[in-house]
Amino acid sequence: MTIRVAIADDQVLFCSGIQMLLESQDDLEFAGAAYDGDAIVALAAAVRPDVILMDIRMPKADGITATQRILAGAGSEAPRIIVLTTHQRDTAVMGAISAGASGFLMKDATPEFLLASIRTVHSGKSVISPSTSIALIHDLAPSRPGPANDAVISVLSAREKEVFLLAARGLSNSEIATSSFISESTVKSHISSILAKLDLSSRLQLVALAYEHRLVL
Repeated sequence: MTIRVAIADDQVLFCSGIQMLLESQDDLEFAGAAYDGDAIVALAAAVRPDVILMDIRMPKADGITATQRILAGAGSEAPRIIVLTTHQRDTAVMGAISAGASGFLMKDATPEFLLASIRTVHSGKSVISPSTSIALIHDLAPSRPGPANDAVISVLSAREKEVFLLAARGLSNSEIATSSFISESTVKSHISSILAKLDLSSRLQLVALAYEHRLVL
């Protein structure tokens, strides 16, 4: 299956370099470039790429706003979005994750890592490792004052709450399965149910929600 990839960045030369990289891969197809936030929203609607590489800071509409507009109402046909940033501790990254981005990459990432990340998010996974994402979210998530707000996960079953908290701490599916004495396929089923019930699009959003409401510290 060919993965169709678009890029949004106001640096034309950077976009051209990404295009050349994508066109060198048999399983990837360049789906177009946009140089501002409004343009990538229009491009996404016109060509429906599988994956979008989205710069956070662009003219007209930033990457967070563009991500929100692209994913709003897109449902199962929504593209996977990888946010590009020049600063690992960019506070805007949290906004992008909350908007539905599947993860983030530094702009100086190696070509090999960028290509692997595109394939990873297309398969439905996050683009950064659990330990890295938790460190980032722990630093950047705006924690609410006061005790843990359990109400935000009240729609979950007892087993789903258990899986939610383990996933929020960065455990992999296999680690959750071992800890909870269930199969990995059952864990995957629980994770899918949790994301649907909480209206989340990724495990990154799950982690961010847990830290924001002090469900993990």
